[in-house]
Amino acid sequence: MKTTPTVELLGRHLNDVEARYAPQSLYVAGDRDLLAPGTVRVSIVGSRTAGKEGLRRAKRLARLLATERIVVVSGLALGIDTAAHRGAMEAGGSTVGVLGTGLDSFYPPENKTLQLEIAHRHLLVSQFAPGSPPKKHSFPQRNRTMALVSDATVIVEAGETSGSLHQGWEALRLARPLFLMESVVKSHLEWPGKMIGYGARILSDIEDLLAVIPSPVAAPVALAI
Repeated sequence: MKTTPTVELLGRHLNDVEARYAPQSLYVAGDRDLLAPGTVRVSIVGSRTAGKEGLRRAKRLARLLATERIVVVSGLALGIDTAAHRGAMEAGGSTVGVLGTGLDSFYPPENKTLQLEIAHRHLLVSQFAPGSPPKKHSFPQRNRTMALVSDATVIVEAGETSGSLHQGWEALRLARPLFLMESVVKSHLEWPGKMIGYGARILSDIEDLLAVIPSPVAAPVALAI
């Protein structure tokens, strides 16, 4: 597999803030037009061990975004990520999976079928060379890249040590809209208040999100499943 320069995939040059942690190039499999100008992308991220209500919220949000022709981005982890990818696909929309391994590695192994489906009908992205196994440091890097390729990020459910918090802080650093589900803000966790203090917003209705992201100029719809 060959890499494609990140600026070429995104169709624009990166400013100094964006370029600081951006990979110089990315490996891709699938419909690279899902990263092209004119598509609007929103990351939905959260806990691998989310509860039933968190999974329901993630899937519902993904479905709603798909009906608005917005591409759903997530990290192919168990829990919230899986619900987000599935929700988008079930609604006939498009999804991008950003990996913390090489494109030919399957982590977690339970999502092998989902990963292959996304590679075939949607888009997989990785900054790691083929054969790269899962490593602890790879996933915070993956989360920074997800924030970079997304117009906004939504954290659905996450604990104090969740990897999703890396993406939340990176979205704020990039001055991209960061939304926290109302349910997580009402929890007893400390991190939601800290992020709100730096500009994160509470998501109580999808209209809150649609009001601050670009409108899609194209309609990236996945092939029929």
